Amino acid sequence: MKALAVRPGIAHSSHVAELAPPKLSDVPDDRGVLVRTLQVGVDATDAEIDEALYGAAPPGYEFLVLGHEVFGVVEEVGSEVTHVQPGDLCTCTVRRPGSTVYDQIGRNDITSDEVYFERGINLLHGFLTEKFVDDAEFIVKVPVGLSHLGVLSEPASVCAKGIEQAYLAQSRLQVWEPKRAFVTGAGQIGLLTAMMLRLRGLDVYVLARTRNPGLKEEIANAYGATYVSTLDTSIHELAKQVGKPDLIVEATGNSAIAFECMEVLSLNGALVWTSITGGTHRVEVPTDKINIEWVLGNKLLVGTVNGNRNHFEKGLADLALAEVMYPGVTQRILTHPVHGLENHAEIMRLLTEDKSALKVYVEVADL
Repeated sequence: MKALAVRPGIAHSSHVAELAPPKLSDVPDDRGVLVRTLQVGVDATDAEIDEALYGAAPPGYEFLVLGHEVFGVVEEVGSEVTHVQPGDLCTCTVRRPGSTVYDQIGRNDITSDEVYFERGINLLHGFLTEKFVDDAEFIVKVPVGLSHLGVLSEPASVCAKGIEQAYLAQSRLQVWEPKRAFVTGAGQIGLLTAMMLRLRGLDVYVLARTRNPGLKEEIANAYGATYVSTLDTSIHELAKQVGKPDLIVEATGNSAIAFECMEVLSLNGALVWTSITGGTHRVEVPTDKINIEWVLGNKLLVGTVNGNRNHFEKGLADLALAEVMYPGVTQRILTHPVHGLENHAEIMRLLTEDKSALKVYVEVADL
């Protein structure tokens, strides 16, 4: 069975590998779900693993199968599986349980184990293969009406979790009703986050480098957000013009911007970091100014990583509501399909070189 893989630690090593076909019996206690892969989204994480910035192969393998954003169709289920059946559309969560109390209560997304397991990222094969099998606990049903957006299930779960985490953490204030939000970055995470915040009634500004007009601006504005090019207006200038934001969701993949966001957050505000940055980039930060403003201003920083099935379900619910509120807008995020696992060179080129590639995804098979 074909799979798109890399050799962790070796830069630009993407290649087509061979895997043994999965079987229901690979999962114990008749809880297996066998899925035929239809589409897999790829993003900066896959590119950075291919650049050997991070990532590790499963024990016994010299390669790691990429892909953590999957959409597929159920082919077979074990006798103990009840929430999906053959023919159902589905997605699958990414992080797998470790040994901590968080893992034991279904919160493997916040495991405190230092060694963690993520499909397509660390110590577990990903979904860029023809079929896969997993425990029913991690399989999430996708409504038929969202089949055209199924490949966005995992990114939507990241956004849903980040927003949820901000609101949960801010319950410390007893009354927190954010009115204004900045979203830095206009990739898939930034735009989906903007959509979800607009669904919650916030005044949303999406900041990105690309100058207007363009597809990113069109999508942001279609959600009712305001797109701002930082080449024309800095985040500091925007905060002076419209007021400091109560909530910032950082989604650029740029650590310097992640710290810059700390300088403009409002009193009692929350900053959510979603970016994963590999490398050794260093910047100068006004630490004294940030320290005193954050302590005296009761400001909060939250980091969020990929979610559990509850976050996937919340993300799918928001995708469905957005189809009613902003019909046809979200599908415009899906800009660059690539057919077949063999075209790994084109996949990496789109991820690293093509500035017009808003969302790259691999069409593994037809429904």
